[in-house]
Amino acid sequence: MGEIIRTIVWLGWVLALAAPGAAHAGAQVYEPLAASVQAALHKSISDHVAPFLAFETEMEARRWLAAMSRRLAARIPDRLQREEFLVTVHYEAKRAGLDPQLVLALIQVESNFRKYAISHAGARGYMQVMPFWIKVIGDREHNLFHLRINLRYGCVILRHYLDIEKGELYRALGRYNGSLGKPEYPSLVVRTWQRNWQYTTHTADSARVPAS
Repeated sequence: MGEIIRTIVWLGWVLALAAPGAAHAGAQVYEPLAASVQAALHKSISDHVAPFLAFETEMEARRWLAAMSRRLAARIPDRLQREEFLVTVHYEAKRAGLDPQLVLALIQVESNFRKYAISHAGARGYMQVMPFWIKVIGDREHNLFHLRINLRYGCVILRHYLDIEKGELYRALGRYNGSLGKPEYPSLVVRTWQRNWQYTTHTADSARVPAS
């Protein structure tokens, strides 16, 4: 009976992923931080450099942007808004030492790319950041519905959880979603990453590069 129940739960996650507009936001759990960790995270949040695509050449950057823009067009129809979003995702992910493709998958699962999404627990925005983080590592005026602020917090928090878990992605994702120890959410993010957001040179070559 237990095996049957686990199978039903797993199938529920798979079917939910396929549903239009599906999002599976959880909630990071507050944990007291050492003063040194809190200071380091606060410093990580405080940066005002304009986002940019960190590729070796402009052509590589344009190819990535074209490939990702094409995949995201149905969810963010406005081209300028979509490109601003993608440039910011890439910058904030790289800045935190994360794969931008993983961050895109996490956003799809957490909010399905809805800027003003709010979970039942109160998590906000694209990366479903819990408001307590503002008090812990941010500034009172920070708005978690602001594109760059939301992505900055989300990437810094995921990096923090990866550091806690010594690079173990599944456990870090579980912490991010408030479901540590349960396999459904991390498996869903990784599966979304592999199916929807993998990026290779072949992927780039198949995308039409926009004219300058």
